[in-house]
Amino acid sequence: MNASTALLAAAEGGIIGDGRTGANLALGAGALGMAIGWLALARAGGRISTGNARTGGMAAIAVGTVGTVLAVLHLATASGGPGTGNGLVGAIVAVPLGLGAVLLGRRALTRCRRADRPADRMTV
Repeated sequence: MNASTALLAAAEGGIIGDGRTGANLALGAGALGMAIGWLALARAGGRISTGNARTGGMAAIAVGTVGTVLAVLHLATASGGPGTGNGLVGAIVAVPLGLGAVLLGRRALTRCRRADRPADRMTV
């Protein structure tokens, strides 16, 4: 088996696993991004004192973007419809998970920025 045949078989899911492998990877990335985003949002709100909310927000955006891109790529290359075993439904679910992670990360970054600003105080 030469390299081009191995790459072709891996792209079709022959070596790596079944047709759901790409969708499962996208689902995992989306779920991980959502968890990181919720933790970053809790840190920015002051409910959790460990960690850095800004770093968590950026990580949630990055992981959510990766999950969304993987899901869209899987949707674009999947053959057949839902229920055929190719992971189409999993990829459809992974898109909002990844986008939700991006939105949670963005909200955590916005809250960090507000907390870093000096408050406008009136002098009496």
